[in-house]
Amino acid sequence: MANAADAAAGKKLFDEKTCNACHSVGGGDLVGPDLKNVTKERSHEWLHEWIMAPDAMIAKKDPVAIELLKKYNGMEMPNLGLSASDVDSILAYLGSAAGGAASTAAPAPALKGDAEKGKDLFTGNDRFANGGPPCMACHSTGGLGAFGGGHLGPDLTEVAKRLGGVTGLNGWLAGLPTPTMKAVWTKQPPTPQERADVAAFLSQEGLAVRSSSAIWQLAGLTGLGALILFLIAGFRWRNRLKYGVRRPMMAAPTTGRSSGPYNGGWFTGMYPDGWIGRFKGTDGNRPRGRTNAPRRH
Repeated sequence: MANAADAAAGKKLFDEKTCNACHSVGGGDLVGPDLKNVTKERSHEWLHEWIMAPDAMIAKKDPVAIELLKKYNGMEMPNLGLSASDVDSILAYLGSAAGGAASTAAPAPALKGDAEKGKDLFTGNDRFANGGPPCMACHSTGGLGAFGGGHLGPDLTEVAKRLGGVTGLNGWLAGLPTPTMKAVWTKQPPTPQERADVAAFLSQEGLAVRSSSAIWQLAGLTGLGALILFLIAGFRWRNRLKYGVRRPMMAAPTTGRSSGPYNGGWFTGMYPDGWIGRFKGTDGNRPRGRTNAPRRH
């Protein structure tokens, strides 16, 4: 029999390691299974090995572990780096009267989220009550238009499907299970209603695929940007042929005059004013203009 001290330590670990982000004890499945009566359904040895090193259990193709992986959308339980005594304490909590009481208590009614309010919170159009940053600062998802959101965190387009629906997603948001989320949100957590609203927004079926209008909008903006760059480049280098070296270099050689400063080859067209300073007339340093530029003879 587990003593009360072990169960209390297990409850503390269960909360500190944010196990409640994925599991309830009597509240139904979330990201992972409900842990009500788990100590009766699985052997102590299997549970101990699974909680301590779930990645190793999956790697060796444990049949129960593989079955759970398939059932819960491929979401692998992370290795939390627990010691053997830590695992014993958690199992003591799950099997104790405290765990049993949690399992028999009726779960609180779920708050109904508003998807439109959730979108405003996600994008920053509305502020979180406790001052947290908009989700779009780190995450992107479908339904946000052409530019999406940030890329520090993963794309959340299919997060509700991966986490088992709106209930699992809400539990995940409540648990703040990742180090980055914990650092950002611990001192300014979203309210339960705000979590429900964001979860409702991310759970919409329309987010599963980015809309074609967003793709066309992005393509149009890309084309417009390219056109503007071409126009700027064309204006900036509008005289690249007129005053450049291409025409004289590519012109067919001619015999030119037998004497004078133009002896040798030249091109036959009008010589542009941009080059007149490079040539001198026979009367000193006066540059030749367009009207008396070199001609083919």
